[in-house]
Amino acid sequence: MNDPVAILPRILAEYRLPLYSDHGVIHWARVLENGLRIADATGADRDVVTLFALLHDSRRVNESTDHGHGARAADFARTLRGDLIHLDDDRFELLYEACDTHTDGLIAGDPTLQACWDADRLDLGRVGITPNPKRLCTDAARALLPWAHDRATRFITPTAVLKAWGLKLGT
Repeated sequence: MNDPVAILPRILAEYRLPLYSDHGVIHWARVLENGLRIADATGADRDVVTLFALLHDSRRVNESTDHGHGARAADFARTLRGDLIHLDDDRFELLYEACDTHTDGLIAGDPTLQACWDADRLDLGRVGITPNPKRLCTDAARALLPWAHDRATRFITPTAVLKAWGLKLGT
């Protein structure tokens, strides 16, 4: 069982940006909500989507262009495998690839990869970018676009997710 509450302290112990920054935990929580909705519609692996939401931006070193942060996140996931991340080889490789390539603009791939990439892209409104429906991988993400973009541009805080992760706003 992969427990986000157990994993999060390890992630945050080395997180270099402000916790509530553009690429911080509120973004991760919205990515989770987006991703689980996509997974429910497409059959993507909910556990991999959840881990992706937590990890994909966890190794950023700045808020702007940060080449390599996806690869660093993927490599960090590998260090947690067996201790805090429990996935078989095939599912772990999906998580690794999703993190590693999430900024590459890919749209073709396994449904779980697509769910991860789309979940992140749907939250681009937080940084002033309207996602292009043609750059989304799934019909499920295109259907969620108005809802997700509204939440991103209004900086909606998924308080239920933060609470489930053991976080409080402002801590």
